[in-house]
Amino acid sequence: MARVAIDVGGTFTDVLLLDDTGALHEFKVPTTPVDPSAGVIKGLEKAASASETPLELFMGSLDLLIHGTTLATNALLTGRGAKVGMITTKNFRDLLEIRRGFKNIRTSMYNVFVPPYRPLVPRYLRLGVEERTLHSGEILTPLNFPELEKAIGKLKKHGVESIAICFLHSYANPENERKAKDHCRQSLDGLYVTTSHEILPVWREYERFSTTVVSAYVGPIVDRYLVKLEECLGEVGFRGTLLLVQSEGLVQSAAGSRQKAVSLIGSGPAAAPVAANYWGRLVGHKNVISIDMGGTSLDVCLIRDGEIPTTTEAWVGDERVAIKLVDIHSAGAGGGSIAWVDSLGLLRVGPQSAGADPGPACYGKGGSEPTVTDADLLLGYIPHDYFLGGEIQLNEEVAKQAIQKVGERLGLGLTETARAIFVTVNSFMADQVTEISTKKGYDIRDFALIAGGGAGPVHAAGIADILGVPTVIIPRFAALYSAFGMFAMDAGQSYARSYIARADRLDLDQVNKLFLDMKDEAVQTFQSFGIGKKEDLRITRTADMRYTGQFNEVEIALPYSTLKREDVEEIVNTFHTAHRRLYNFSVPSRPVEFHTFRIKALSPKIPFTIKDGSVGNVNVPSALKRKRSCFFSGAFVETAVYDGEKLQPKDLIQGPAIIEETTTTVVIPESFCCEVDPLRNYILRRRT
Repeated sequence: MARVAIDVGGTFTDVLLLDDTGALHEFKVPTTPVDPSAGVIKGLEKAASASETPLELFMGSLDLLIHGTTLATNALLTGRGAKVGMITTKNFRDLLEIRRGFKNIRTSMYNVFVPPYRPLVPRYLRLGVEERTLHSGEILTPLNFPELEKAIGKLKKHGVESIAICFLHSYANPENERKAKDHCRQSLDGLYVTTSHEILPVWREYERFSTTVVSAYVGPIVDRYLVKLEECLGEVGFRGTLLLVQSEGLVQSAAGSRQKAVSLIGSGPAAAPVAANYWGRLVGHKNVISIDMGGTSLDVCLIRDGEIPTTTEAWVGDERVAIKLVDIHSAGAGGGSIAWVDSLGLLRVGPQSAGADPGPACYGKGGSEPTVTDADLLLGYIPHDYFLGGEIQLNEEVAKQAIQKVGERLGLGLTETARAIFVTVNSFMADQVTEISTKKGYDIRDFALIAGGGAGPVHAAGIADILGVPTVIIPRFAALYSAFGMFAMDAGQSYARSYIARADRLDLDQVNKLFLDMKDEAVQTFQSFGIGKKEDLRITRTADMRYTGQFNEVEIALPYSTLKREDVEEIVNTFHTAHRRLYNFSVPSRPVEFHTFRIKALSPKIPFTIKDGSVGNVNVPSALKRKRSCFFSGAFVETAVYDGEKLQPKDLIQGPAIIEETTTTVVIPESFCCEVDPLRNYILRRRT
């Protein structure tokens, strides 16, 4: 049976097909922003056409479809989510707006022009009802149903599309939230209702409330999209399993994603580090920096010792999202990023993007703003006649007109302006890599740069030149970077329960019960969603720990067995060691606290293999496609352009050179040489 991975980006929708023979086939189609499901179906139609199979027969042969989407992230960042009402404990409705007294973390504390935070739920839609649960789980005050009825009536009158129920200490006992949810569903038939204990059953009220409201904000949009997508897939004959990529780098069912819509924040980009880790291990690099440059944005992630970093300290726009996410740094830099001149007369690139519609000016679809892709075209780095395998013919004249608009404001000629745009966006992306590496104490020279996305291979060597990175890896299927990562992901879900206690006062019976409850929930969830078998589940356990008085915790692995008192001492010692490794110090004399216990339940990933290519020769004469005038070393030079499909393992190419693939282009500057490895990856090494 065949499988397919689909990543819906801001500009292109990527489709990666794994056929019955184990071969991978890549396809790209423009994203359809108004209805992303239409782009998904077009991508599948393209894959079916390439295999010379009728669409319904092709879809019937698929047993698995893995899907990543930026739908939830975009809805949150653009403010196009649902109208949300919030029901909370009486006298605590302002907690969402007070936050923790934080100003936007991306602005200077001295910037007096930053507007005040505007919550996703305005104050008149945040309603308190009488109820109270203590941190111990004891219900001090039962839920007041008359007040709940009054709140529901008011929210109904204002036409809310979803409701977030957030009560104090519901992580310790969710009884009042469950009752409120049941009552809301009975009174408001069909309305999207979510509760904080379902979304994030851990302590810290602001983080839990904020994350739940975000889930309610994007929930109706995610729900409608997935319902429509399943209907569209069913209409064209799909009878297999649909899995969605989660923000944590796992995959789960569509039903689970609808219930916990916030888990799709960062859904597509979360797969890129998985791909980077996979390829890095195969080519012998455990320390890598992943860059995923598409048409709209750049996502970067530092992977050390083969461990993909995750965080519960994420901000998406102005919103606190405290579920576990892959720790990715994102910025507005892509092929469609628009070049502009600021009020100081300086060239800027992004974060605004031409997107898929109309796209860069050179697409000839009505766009007139100068973009990175237009500059790449004029510098000769990408072909006008072989973009997306020749499916899109790029218009150089329109690109010149767009670039010249910026050049006139800067007082630069056409080539100088295009080069300035190329250098500016590379420098900006290099700064983003520095943020997650050098500024955190890592020597960038100890890492290899793995570049993916449609625009990544064009700019990767330029970024490496600025940073001094010695090795750049352009993996196979680089243009479908995230889609490939989806095949390497585990199907699974994470669970968390807060229980706050010092190590010397830990109630082990309660801890063991928490782990047992989470395991039972995982088994039930997997069975209801039809993912894997109970006996195949692989479960790992961790705990968030800290020194008393600290704000941040460190996640420590725990043994998979009934915890005993002697285990606690060993776990505490492990915490001291981990703290020293992270922060260069530990304080063994200070008491240690446990805060949140977690499990990760995984179903074995579906195996696949990457077949080695045949051995070629180092002269690569048969792969030479043509020569093109490209801008290197301050001037246009006649540059060899190679057909990537004809290159073989062990082939060696000296820069400057260009490699044209169907879905991307690899730019090799004069300071690098490129070797094709046995898996047909391109390994660029700095020349000495």
